[in-house]
Amino acid sequence: MITDFHFIRPWLLVLLPLPVLILWLASRSNDVRPQWRGMIAPHLLDSLMVDGSKGSRIRPSWVLAGILVAGIVSAAGPTWQREPPPFVEDAAPLVIAVDLSQTMDAIDVTPSRIERAKLKIRDVIDTRQGARTAIVAYAGTAHLVLPPTEDAALLESYSDALATRLMPRPGKDTAAALSLADNLLEKEGATGTILLLTDGVEDAASKAIESNSNGIVILAVGTSAGGPVKTPDGGFASDASGSRLFSKLDLARLEEIGKKTGADVATVTDDDTDVRWIAERVHSNYAQKQAKEGDRWRDLGWWLILPLTVAMALSFRKGWAVRTSAVLLAVHMLSPDGARADGLMDMWLTQDQQGRIAFERGDFDAAAASFADPMWKGVALYRAGKFQEAVDAFAAMESAESWYDQGNAFLHLGKYDEAVAAYGKALEKRKDWREAIANLAIAQRLLNAQKEKQEEQPEQPSEAPDSVQFDDKGKQGKEGTINAAEQTSEMWMKNINVSPADLMARKFSIEAGRKSQ
Repeated sequence: MITDFHFIRPWLLVLLPLPVLILWLASRSNDVRPQWRGMIAPHLLDSLMVDGSKGSRIRPSWVLAGILVAGIVSAAGPTWQREPPPFVEDAAPLVIAVDLSQTMDAIDVTPSRIERAKLKIRDVIDTRQGARTAIVAYAGTAHLVLPPTEDAALLESYSDALATRLMPRPGKDTAAALSLADNLLEKEGATGTILLLTDGVEDAASKAIESNSNGIVILAVGTSAGGPVKTPDGGFASDASGSRLFSKLDLARLEEIGKKTGADVATVTDDDTDVRWIAERVHSNYAQKQAKEGDRWRDLGWWLILPLTVAMALSFRKGWAVRTSAVLLAVHMLSPDGARADGLMDMWLTQDQQGRIAFERGDFDAAAASFADPMWKGVALYRAGKFQEAVDAFAAMESAESWYDQGNAFLHLGKYDEAVAAYGKALEKRKDWREAIANLAIAQRLLNAQKEKQEEQPEQPSEAPDSVQFDDKGKQGKEGTINAAEQTSEMWMKNINVSPADLMARKFSIEAGRKSQ
């Protein structure tokens, strides 16, 4: 936007008076009369002076002044756009918080509110295209279903297993769900969006929504007409008076909360209109945050190189040879192939400049071959998918950015221990680097998962197949106790002997018991 226009290096603008000085000196140098008035009589000086041709209206001093102005402005770095830092994931993170309170079993929408919500979760995941998504379930308590992951199949498997019967406590605690979602996004090191799939928000949660630093999107599931609430056994639930429980969606109340807190509110639809609306809000929230928190401004001064090239051509003597060279230069700069066939590019551009042109065209192999700067060479190799060669290029520099980029390349190579070490080196040189902290956590999780997988694989037997060995020392076994409350959520997730629904029911029950202690 024009309001964001500024110069990255404004101190270079102090050179702008230089072109004015050149014009003034040029105007004085063209008039030699003052230099001879003290030596030659005025009536003779007029006869001895020979004025130059006035056929050309463009003076060399003007061209030079224009070149200097454009060059100074270009070097000052005009900009009005931010750009994300390299190698940082630009997919907007999302936490889906699903309301599993009793009223979500109402059948005012088919087949029920919770089943419709689960269908919408599947549609939202399909539009995410591998972006990191987490799922939280809540009723009287809030629980983590899945941490942020790119595995769409895993997300769909656990979201399909969601049911109101899994929740250990009745009620609706939206604030607890938002707090859990905030913690997940904080660990991700990025501001994202929290999607609430619910049939109502209690008054106590308004403050939590209003004070939330992430974007809040509320998709209301249900109708204003309402419907009866079914029970797991196929019957209908009753209220305290014994009458059939009938739940209505208070849309006016939700819209009021949205206006008060700034949250986006919409109702579920029969088509994908609501899913596209959610995707737009998630992208918009992320884009706005990136615009405010972008690490650096995009230097747009290089656009002035083209007019500078034309102006520099005019600074030479007029002639077809010079004009032909300028045309050939422009053709070679814009040509995708054979740009260096006759070495003309080497006459005008450095190796790094030629590499940057190839990089902008997406020809990363050619860019890597051209770059002399090891960091840019490593970036080009990384983009070309040559991660080991990228590591070798980055290793030539001893900086936080070099170690950070090496860590990213190691992740792609599956060398998680080297990636952890590289991110650690980057953080030693640049404290509190959010991207490095986030990627270090990812690398550490992958490394732990790799070690656990290796430990779970059965060891190769050391004895011959037909031999039998008895361990008399192990007859008695070891005595000990296991506290189930100390088992973590990750341990429960590894239990493949039960369905996802039973697994979550056990996990939620343990976590609820732990919170009540």
